[in-house]
Amino acid sequence: MPAVIVDCAIYRDGRRTERPADFSDALDEARASHDAFLWIGLHEPTETEFDLVRDEFGLHPLAVEDALRAHQRPKLEVYDDSLFAVLKPVVYEPESDTVSADELMVFIGDAFVVTVRHGEGAPLAAVRRRLEAEPEVLKHGPTAVLYAVSDAVVDHYMDVAGELQVDLEELETEVFAPTSSGDSKNTAARIYTFKRQVLEFRRAAGPLTGPMTRLAGAGVPFVHADAQPFFRDVADHLTRANEQVEGLDRLLSDILSAHLAQMGVRQNDDMRKISAWAAMAAVPTMVAGIYGMNFDHMPELHWAWTYPAVVGLMGVAVVGLHRLFKRRGWL
Repeated sequence: MPAVIVDCAIYRDGRRTERPADFSDALDEARASHDAFLWIGLHEPTETEFDLVRDEFGLHPLAVEDALRAHQRPKLEVYDDSLFAVLKPVVYEPESDTVSADELMVFIGDAFVVTVRHGEGAPLAAVRRRLEAEPEVLKHGPTAVLYAVSDAVVDHYMDVAGELQVDLEELETEVFAPTSSGDSKNTAARIYTFKRQVLEFRRAAGPLTGPMTRLAGAGVPFVHADAQPFFRDVADHLTRANEQVEGLDRLLSDILSAHLAQMGVRQNDDMRKISAWAAMAAVPTMVAGIYGMNFDHMPELHWAWTYPAVVGLMGVAVVGLHRLFKRRGWL
């Protein structure tokens, strides 16, 4: 268990007291006091490692299964002895311009908080330090931890959305650059890749709206009544993040449509140029084909000026077609 326990502490009246040697005794101690609770943080525990936590805290088997297997949608579930919340923090990699989602599970009960983290993108050390610096918030017990974790996750959504906005502006500038001569296939691939990043973001942030709205309302067990305004604030930030991501998705679709339209226009221009050159080549080919037929009785074959006249006719015709196509914008 020490390998998966990131931190474990008892908090009394909003202040950290000690790191217990045995969290089973610590839980009994916290329950015996009306102003204390135990917070234990785990990182990717196995089923065997989590069995002791499940038995001591009385966690529901279905919630334990979700916490161990991960790959869950954000949700909020109420059980007899605990409240189970799933959040999906997102991570932005500036080197590769990619977005990935990790998972964070939170169990809260009468006098305990158990956080289970999957992945490296949702460290809770900073959240714990911030809470320990605000005992007036932490004294509200497990509810304060759930609020702080949710607030940190949603605030990071806003940061990642801002990074994606910057990347999208760069992509938009590249697509609509008047002198752009890049590989159109590569540009389309970049747009589709970007859409996948936005979709990954939406899968993490979108389903969280329901749980946050529910926490902002009344009647949720194990949630302090005074915490409703704080969860409403988190829900408001989440709504803004979702709106920003939806705007990015719509703009990406518009950029993709514009890029495909540009490709169609360029292909039409290329086809017109090819057709123009083919038409100019067809005239001398036709004249030469007529005079290349092997017949004895053909007009003008015995004229002294037939050859230069025919060559001149072909030249005049080609020049005339070139000027016509140039004037119409085909060349």
